Amino acid sequence: MFERISIDPEIYHGQACVRGTRIPVHQIVGMLANGDTIEELLEDYPTLERADILACLEYAASLAEEQVTF
Repeated sequence: MFERISIDPEIYHGQACVRGTRIPVHQIVGMLANGDTIEELLEDYPTLERADILACLEYAASLAEEQVTF
């Protein structure tokens, strides 16, 4: 589903990470939520690409689509 996001129990306790790194999705999304820009993240994490950051946002959005039944 997400070619740039991986979940591996051997890496970062199975938390969703940017594929090929140990950078957790929640860290990227949290930094954006706290006001960091994509450009700042690309400077801070030179191994990331813009598409990786956008994939983190897409992954977080998919989690927010949960269905609540009453």
